[in-house]
Amino acid sequence: MSDIIQSFKDFALSPGLHQALEQMGYKHPTPIQAQAIPAALSNRDVIGSAQTGTGKTAAFCIPIIAKLEKNNKKNALILVPTREIAAQITEVVGQLTKKLPEIKLALLMGGAPMPKQIRMIQNKPRIIVATPGRLVDHLKRGTVSLFGTDILVLDEADRMLDMGFAEQLAQILRFLPSQRQTLFFSATLPPDIQKLASKYLKDPVRVSVGPVSQPVKKIQQAMIQTTNVKKNEVLNNELNARAGSILIFARTKHRTDRLARQLTEDGHQVNRIHGGRTQNQRDSAISGFRGGKFRILVATDLAARGIDIPQIAHVINYDLPQCAEDYVHRIGRTARAGAEGEALSLVTPEERGRWKEIAHMLAKAGAQGHTQTAKR
Repeated sequence: MSDIIQSFKDFALSPGLHQALEQMGYKHPTPIQAQAIPAALSNRDVIGSAQTGTGKTAAFCIPIIAKLEKNNKKNALILVPTREIAAQITEVVGQLTKKLPEIKLALLMGGAPMPKQIRMIQNKPRIIVATPGRLVDHLKRGTVSLFGTDILVLDEADRMLDMGFAEQLAQILRFLPSQRQTLFFSATLPPDIQKLASKYLKDPVRVSVGPVSQPVKKIQQAMIQTTNVKKNEVLNNELNARAGSILIFARTKHRTDRLARQLTEDGHQVNRIHGGRTQNQRDSAISGFRGGKFRILVATDLAARGIDIPQIAHVINYDLPQCAEDYVHRIGRTARAGAEGEALSLVTPEERGRWKEIAHMLAKAGAQGHTQTAKR
């Protein structure tokens, strides 16, 4: 389909939606959008897999809004694993529906006031964006009904299973009508995800762009062999040698806090984000990073798929991820929307085995030639 669909004008969308897309700078659909949007508009269930940063959010938001416009009795539920992803999808939906006031939205996520969410539900939203745990809370309280949900989106489905949401997903699905359209998006498709998809989808269209677990080609990757003793010194040298915003990944909440404090003492503009911080603290860190108040954001893997900021110039793995596939999601925070970016990993002797796993995965996916090695 990507050979046929060259412009968003080729989709049968309303003038209001076309105007919103134009204001957002959307002219040419990405490959995943060119494949997924027509399938979703034709009422098919969809399994979508693509590299991170390829436009998956718009690939399901656009057809949802188009269908809700045409039928004012239809409603949609978008389930995501983290609060950051929920907030970003809400922002995209808000921009797309700017000219469509009849399509109201509710954001249901943990860490936010329950009374405010109840008021949004009472306003009869057409689209609900939710994290599984908070939605289950509302279902148990009886403050929300999913009876009239015609479209279900499971976004970052693999991450939801990784974070232990399988039981909550099963609970939520029991409240949904069996006759619905389901759009299922996942960056990776391991056996447990394929099993989940076969359970919840009916005769789905499979849309896939690029090999799964392969990073965007415009990311220049490098690694530096170092030691735990020298790691902070090496990191400081690299920060001083680079221009632009930098996202640094650390392994734990404690290491994230400690590293952020150390970098602040070294004179860098830094904030941090992890699961132990409040929602206001996380929102403040992301908005400050996006707006340039902080040049550096230190994060745990919570942010690997939860930050969508186009201008991140560099990603640095202070600690390697526990799972090789998470490496792709981490470095996918740079080189978004066609931009270029750089990814650097600091590898200690204890992490060399894990680095070999990552290199093997990249080679298997066809990403050879994108990684440089240096010793410091």
